[in-house]
Amino acid sequence: MRVVSLIASATEMVCALGCEDRLVGRSHECDFPPSVKRLPQLTSPKFSLDGSSAQIDERVKELLRSALAVYRVDADRLAELRPDVIVTQSQCDVCAVSLRDVEEAVCGILPSRPRIVSLEPNTLDDVWRDLARVAEALDVRERGAELIARSRARLAEVSARVAGLPRPTVACIEWVEPLMAAGNWMPTLVELAGGRSLFGEAGKHSPWMTFDELAARDPEIIVALPCGYDLARTAEDMPLLARHAEWPKLRAVRDGRVFVTDGNQYFNRPGPRLVDSLEILAEIFHPREFAPAHRGDAWQPWPAPSQSQHAED
Repeated sequence: MRVVSLIASATEMVCALGCEDRLVGRSHECDFPPSVKRLPQLTSPKFSLDGSSAQIDERVKELLRSALAVYRVDADRLAELRPDVIVTQSQCDVCAVSLRDVEEAVCGILPSRPRIVSLEPNTLDDVWRDLARVAEALDVRERGAELIARSRARLAEVSARVAGLPRPTVACIEWVEPLMAAGNWMPTLVELAGGRSLFGEAGKHSPWMTFDELAARDPEIIVALPCGYDLARTAEDMPLLARHAEWPKLRAVRDGRVFVTDGNQYFNRPGPRLVDSLEILAEIFHPREFAPAHRGDAWQPWPAPSQSQHAED
């Protein structure tokens, strides 16, 4: 069986199911496990990734206003790979190649008429359903069931450990300029990790918000996890928030409970590593109960202690 994955989370699913050897092509965003980067890259963005968050946001919105796809698919190379299964998504036109893009690339070019599996993860439960669908398409249903069971067990373990602990109020920020809160599966992860999500609704797309709304709710913890940004790039954007006059007055800022994360590798990939994302949140929310196993790699306080000391000097 020859498989092409055009979304990073699905690539992780295929590999977690023990089927990496079936992959013959990937998207430009598929980078985990690192070994998949050897595969031919079949997609690319139609917009520049350079510049500020506001500039990137405007470029994407302009493409969408023009009814254009945000990403391009290399249809000729896709045809050369002769896939039996193509995994894509229909959840978000901004996050990855859409089902429409794939259907247009496949129509009339691939005589083999591969099976297209389109994922649509709006909630945490949807992620496990999508994982089961990928396992079914790869004919490894039992492996899928076992992986889902292990993932749910890890979720339950974290949830049990935070039961009875104080539940801090949390604002998860998915984009800094313009400001966006995290929706979909993130409110559920916050709750399971022992927090109370102030913005975003489980199962619904991430909502835009204003700084005034953030200040009015005054969360105890702020977690920045921009879509597509790693830890360093997220930290670069934080001064955009800190420039607001009310920023120093926020409870999370005063208490030193503002954190930056690698939103690209973890929180914004609806695949197996959402369990790691839950554990990261638990480390942030309840540092006395959870060892900082992911600190420095997936999350860190902002500003970093060295930055704070430098500012004081």
